[in-house]
Order: sequence, then C-alpha cells, then structure tokens
Amino acid sequence: MSGTAQRSAVVIAGHGSRDPDALREFEALVELVRARAGERMVRHGYLEFAAPTIAEAAAACVAEGATEISVVPGVLLGARHAKNDMPAELLALAQQYPQVDFHFGAPMDLHPLLLQLAQQRVVEAEAGSGEIVNRQDSCLVLVGRGTTDPDANGEVAKLARMLQEGMGFGGVKLCFSGTAAPLVRDGLSLAAGQGWQRLVVLPFFLFDGVLVKRIYAAADEAAQREPGVEVLKAGYLGVHPHVADVLLERAREAVQGRAAMNCSLCKYRVQIVGFEQQVGEPQRAHHLQVRDLSAREMAMPAAVAARTAPYVPHPIEAESMRIIGEGRDWSVFPPEHLTVLQRLVHTSGDFAAADELYFSAGAAQTGMLALLRCKRVVTDVTMVQTGLKRQLLEQLGIETWCGVHDPESHLMAQAQGMTRSAAGIRRAWQKFGNDVVLAIGDAPTAIVEATRLIREHGWRPQLVVGLPVGFVGTRESKDELRRCLQVPRITNAGTRGGSPWAATVVNALMIDAVAWLIGQEQGAEGAA
Repeated sequence: MSGTAQRSAVVIAGHGSRDPDALREFEALVELVRARAGERMVRHGYLEFAAPTIAEAAAACVAEGATEISVVPGVLLGARHAKNDMPAELLALAQQYPQVDFHFGAPMDLHPLLLQLAQQRVVEAEAGSGEIVNRQDSCLVLVGRGTTDPDANGEVAKLARMLQEGMGFGGVKLCFSGTAAPLVRDGLSLAAGQGWQRLVVLPFFLFDGVLVKRIYAAADEAAQREPGVEVLKAGYLGVHPHVADVLLERAREAVQGRAAMNCSLCKYRVQIVGFEQQVGEPQRAHHLQVRDLSAREMAMPAAVAARTAPYVPHPIEAESMRIIGEGRDWSVFPPEHLTVLQRLVHTSGDFAAADELYFSAGAAQTGMLALLRCKRVVTDVTMVQTGLKRQLLEQLGIETWCGVHDPESHLMAQAQGMTRSAAGIRRAWQKFGNDVVLAIGDAPTAIVEATRLIREHGWRPQLVVGLPVGFVGTRESKDELRRCLQVPRITNAGTRGGSPWAATVVNALMIDAVAWLIGQEQGAEGAA
C-alpha cells in the first residue's frame, strides 16, 4: 500500500456466547476500546454463536475505507481459537481483500495490567466480607477456562502462582471450568478440606456467561457444604480500561510486527510431553458449524433444523455392497451386525469372514453409541488409525489417538520390557480412562495388555475391537479377549485379521451412527 494514506481499523475478535449477558459486556468493552482508540475505527465480530461474524466486521471496515486492519483476539490465552480458528478467518479475509493489509494480534496473555485487575477483584471481594482474615489463612481458588492446550493451561497455573506470591495467600488451588482437571467443584472440595479459614474464588474470565455462572453456583454449593469456611466470590475481569488498553496495545504490536505468541512451548511447533503427535498439525478451523449460529437459528424455521447428512459411498463401493448384500443369506445374522459383517466381507474379499466374527451381547449398539458419546478411538498402530474414514470422523467429531510412536511409549517399552503397542495401550488407559473405543488390528500384545488392565485395574473401555493378524500369540490373545466378560468386545477366532479389519469395524459403526442420528431426527420431526 506504499504511496497511499493508510486508514487503520481494529477488529476485536470475540469468542461469542449464547448468554446475552456475555454479549452485552463484550460490546460494552468494544465501546470502551473505541473511545480510547483515537482516529482508528473499531469494529467487533464473533467467532462462534453470535453476530456479526469476524468476516462481517472486517467487511464493514473495508466498506468504510480501511486499508489496514488489525484483528485482535478478544481472548485471554492462546489456545485452539487463537492458534487455529482465528488465523483461519484471517487467511480467508486476506484472500478476499488483497488490497487490504491484515495483521493478527496476540492474545492478551498475562499482561501486567490484567494481573493488576485480578488483584483489584480479589481486594474488592475481601472488602465485601464482614470478616477480617489474614491472607496467610486464606486460599486463592483460581478458575481458568480449561483447554486441550497444555501451554494455555500452564499460563493459568503461572498466574495462580504469581497472585499467591504477590498477594501473600497461604495457599492456592488451580481448577478449570471444563476440559482440563481438576474441575471447579473438585478444586473447591480439595481446598475446603485443607483447613483454610477463607477461600477466595477468582474466575480468570473476561466476561459473565454460562461458565462464570456455573463457577459461582459451585462456590455457593461449597459454602453450604462447608459452613466453617468462608467462601468469597471475586469478580471476573469485566469491562475495564485495563482490558481495553491491553487490546489496543496488541493492535499496535500487530501493525509493528511485534505480536509475540507463545511459540516456545506451542504443541503445534515443538514436541511437548504427551502432545508429540500434534506437531505440524494442519491448521483447520473447528468453529465453522457454530459460526453465527444464534442468528442462523433465529432466521431458520423450526422445521428446517440442521440435519445429519447421510453417508454416501463411492459408486464402486456402493456396487460392491450391493453384490455383497445379494451374495449370501444374511438373515441368519442379527440386523445390528450386518453393517459390520458386510463391510468386513468387502475388506477381506471373503464371505467366510462374516462367519468368523464374534460379538459380545450388545457390542455393536454399545460401540456405536460410545462413538457418539465419547468421540475418541484409540488404535494400537497407525495403520488402523489411517484406515478410519476421515469424512466420518470429521462429521461425527471423533478424535483418534495412537501412542505406538510417541517418545513416552518408547521409554515405557524399554523400561518395562514390553512392546510399543502394549505401551501405547497402557498410555491410553492412563491418558483417557474409560471413555474410549479401542481398536486393535496388529499387535496381540496390545490385546494382552488391554485385558490385563481390564481385569487387574478396572479399566472399562466402551468397546474393544480385537482383530490382529499373525501366528505368534494371535489366536491366544483373541481367546483371552473373548473370555473378558467385563467389556463389550468384537473379535474373531484364529490367525486372520489385521489393521484393515479393525478399521473396517469402526468405520461400519460410524456409518451406523450416522444412520442412527438420521433416524432420531426423523422420529423427532414425526413426533412434532
């Protein structure tokens, strides 16, 4: 844009909420930013749920003559939204408006002004009490949002320590409103049991909303459960000049090319313990289904609610399934097993494969519903993982995980004299608990480890698909799984199987899950 006078604009990119209180406060903050921004035009847009969208806000700036736009995340910490979703929006804008210089700001992070504001909220809460309690006899309970990003969660832990040491609290308890552990109620229970005279509950949130209301409700419940402990509810950060000034500072940094992101410990850039698989993960937006959702719902007739798209096979696949359906008498099998059985015939090229498969009672239905509820599939090897249909995984929001190549699995295998596949299964037990569907298609040792954890340590995966191939321990491991009565399971006898077989079973269950969702929607429409 050299030789042309720049007209600058700032788009404050908010998360968005279904809670009108949160939207009102965010828009009040935008007004405060606008009042302090001088000649720069200021607009706002939402990533999810509410309108206007970020793209609509940018379009309005362009229509008013902006030639340089800084998109500043109106979020506290850098996690998925600031690292994936908002940059995806910015990329689309840069392609749509090549004549405009776009800049992306850093999240607010632990700015000194925000620490001062957190301090103010604590002091205000203490002032509202009728009691004087030494801070050495008080515990600060700091509540973060909670994310799947360990770096962002770590920043909340850092804030907790800084406030404890800076303000002289006797103790600090960190908890989260969701996703990360411990959750709010658990954190409050732990803190209340430590003998403190007072708990000061501080939500590290920008605005009111559904989650803040839940945090305060949990604090009220803790006060009722523990009448001997005073529980104070500190305010969230809210609409304040400090917050507005941090956003404007981030906008200036973006234009100057000084937007400092938390890259040194970003799980997408470097290998972080437990998150090694996400290095270099493609940048995909995860918010598109709920972008501008509230406005779309208001404009959409009740009868035209979003429907689940049916699974549409490739024509060759469809013809293969027609041939398989006509190729033998399928009436001898339970209807709920047919998708799995017929697709296994398609994978193996052998009608006899259907006669080999064993289903424990209700396994197919249980596994299908577990995919919808837990949304996580753990595999023993990457070949099973890559054999899962990406289209179905994305449609149903299902994540996959395989630990066979993780550094910790390698260390565990060496230290404990086990295979990497078995180590990956043990890590899945430690990492995810019971809310998984387990698909084993290569390693008999993975089945052996899974059944041992089930019997000796109470692990209860929602479904175990055990179909490894080979001659060493394969038959015995499948027999052991078949006798493992504590969990739903799908397996076979003998040496046949393999990663494609295990992936096929899960793919079939996902196809059934899509059909089940469509049936539920049609039933609800019929009832209405």
